[in-house]
Amino acid sequence: MIEEVAQLMRQAARQAILPRFRALRAEDIEEKSPGETVTAADREAEALLTAGLLALLPSAQVMGEEATSMQAERRSDAAAVSELWVVDPLDGTANFVAGSPLFAVMVALIRDGETVMSWMLDPLTDTLAFAEKGAGAYLGGQRVHTRQTPLPLSELRGAIFTRFLPSALKGHIEARAGDLGAVLPGMRCSGHEYPAIAQGLQNFVLFWRTEPWDHAPGALFMSEAGAHVARPDGSPYRPLDGGQGLLVADNQQNWNTLAQQLLCPGPDVAA
Repeated sequence: MIEEVAQLMRQAARQAILPRFRALRAEDIEEKSPGETVTAADREAEALLTAGLLALLPSAQVMGEEATSMQAERRSDAAAVSELWVVDPLDGTANFVAGSPLFAVMVALIRDGETVMSWMLDPLTDTLAFAEKGAGAYLGGQRVHTRQTPLPLSELRGAIFTRFLPSALKGHIEARAGDLGAVLPGMRCSGHEYPAIAQGLQNFVLFWRTEPWDHAPGALFMSEAGAHVARPDGSPYRPLDGGQGLLVADNQQNWNTLAQQLLCPGPDVAA
């Protein structure tokens, strides 16, 4: 199944995404919500992936980003499904529209609420990040492990995505982030952000909005690579739990250091 899904992703990229890269027409782009766009590439790639994944595993259902955002009831129905494909047909749509190469195709397989397999494909370089629960994480065909060296706060580098943070928590984090080694601008694409931690290019990333299609693939990849992935309160990440906030660090010691600095004691923020 590993290679079959990867080939479906490559086919969707070749047919729907790559021909439109830096060649989008005005009619190919729509605003689906304030500040967020969707393109013809997103929709066509999702349709191709949905058909291919259902043919590959007929007993499963598909939660695609674009279809789910259009039909809210699909989200509540998904929690009761035993086998679920989660699809982000074009992660980093804003980058794609702007002509940036930081975009990806992402798929995860969830069984009984737990991510068991995940794929993240960089279509431009044909680099595949893959993980299977209990079997490790692989990038470009090579098994990868995150660094396990604890670092002082002044050496920790990573991205903090503040757009969806509640205002009180945002102010708290911004006031304390200056002690970090570096706060990076972020890539606006989970399919590149997570592999960057596995490659040692950064130590952490902090998100607030955690839609399953954005984070189920990367969270499993990170966990299997040796990173620590958890909600701000330390509880495990489960893609369909409806929670908010996700801190990912290359190892648990660095996660603890970051959580203590950025999240504890934090303001009383409702989930």
